[in-house]
Amino acid sequence: MAVDLHEMKPEKFSPAHHLPGLAELVCSNSLRGDSLDNAVGLLKEELRRLGSLFMAAAEATRVPAGGALAVDRELFSAYITEKIASHPLITLHHGEVTSIPAAGVTVIASGPLTSEPLAAAIGSLAGEYLYFYDAIAPIVTADSIDRSTVFAASRYGKGDGDDYLNCPLSLEEYEAFIDALLAAEKVPARDFEKMVHFEGCMPVEEMAGRGRETLRFGPMKPVGLDDPRTGREPHAVVQLRKENREATMYNLVGFQTKLTWPEQRRVFRMIPGLGHVEFVRLGSMHRNTFINAPALLQPTFRLKGAPPIFFAGQITGVEGYVESAGSGFLAGLNAALEAQGEPPLLPPPTTALGALVHHVTNADVKHFQPMNVNYGLFPELDGKVKKKERRQRLAERALEDLDRWCAALEEKRDDE
Repeated sequence: MAVDLHEMKPEKFSPAHHLPGLAELVCSNSLRGDSLDNAVGLLKEELRRLGSLFMAAAEATRVPAGGALAVDRELFSAYITEKIASHPLITLHHGEVTSIPAAGVTVIASGPLTSEPLAAAIGSLAGEYLYFYDAIAPIVTADSIDRSTVFAASRYGKGDGDDYLNCPLSLEEYEAFIDALLAAEKVPARDFEKMVHFEGCMPVEEMAGRGRETLRFGPMKPVGLDDPRTGREPHAVVQLRKENREATMYNLVGFQTKLTWPEQRRVFRMIPGLGHVEFVRLGSMHRNTFINAPALLQPTFRLKGAPPIFFAGQITGVEGYVESAGSGFLAGLNAALEAQGEPPLLPPPTTALGALVHHVTNADVKHFQPMNVNYGLFPELDGKVKKKERRQRLAERALEDLDRWCAALEEKRDDE
């Protein structure tokens, strides 16, 4: 099937891009961990087994990086550019795309720095569900929270009465936390990421800088939350909200931040109940064009309704190079099937790819934020499993289910 691929480089560059070729890695040359202990390592293995060009390029251009998979950026870009440019069914066009085709099957993979004209065109489809800046709070695993300190309650018993987990702070703990927050190292904004901080997504350290009591009357207000251990309101409270329906992950409410990642781990672990917490996502604030995928996309990455438009990559709300490649693989697969009049295909929900799809298209529409793949997104294992064996068992189940899915696909193709 013939494909027209549009790339604005080298006719026009975003503020972050410099190489003339395709698939330029901007922020880092690392594709993160390569072990199955890490969900992104599992996702890489799944993409290898699915024949992903992204993973073929990574293996061909890798450089030493310990337990991580890192690549030579220029060679990586050149490898993919050559494969695409020499493919007999792909016509590569250079130049900025300013509108979305009205006919045919289209895949939009314009990235987090989508140019303004195309962003405007996407905005006409997405409406209020197109965003330009991330204001991300950290997310932690539920089983790493100290439940002997943290208590479940909603302010004044609203909702189900226990919708949030609450970390109570004494006066002394609050003062020490504010001191650490104000002194912590921050990530400087790059030129293309400079932004105005809106009141609704102010970094937590910026709020603290307005006055030592600001947080206690903002996201850390204890009003309506009695600590069952004392029967009284704490001096301050950090609330944790469920990140997924399975309640395996929680986010720190109102804790979007520009602190460096090591400082986030150090400072936020000062919060009572979070002393040994495991972070599955750390906070950030940066330029990132993305759509509210749960409101707009089907699990195939197809835009709900017509015409047949698919989205892929970071603009869908996945975070990271590997996750973007995974979403691109599925969007491309299902776009091709749609063009041939065939039904769509979805990977098993137990796989890393399936878990990522489920999160992106089923997360809470009101609180959706981009996220890396992590084992907190996976369906729970059957039966009792030791904590130290959980990730290994999740990876084994995922690869077994992926292999069965691939075998079924091959059998279907042979029958046709």
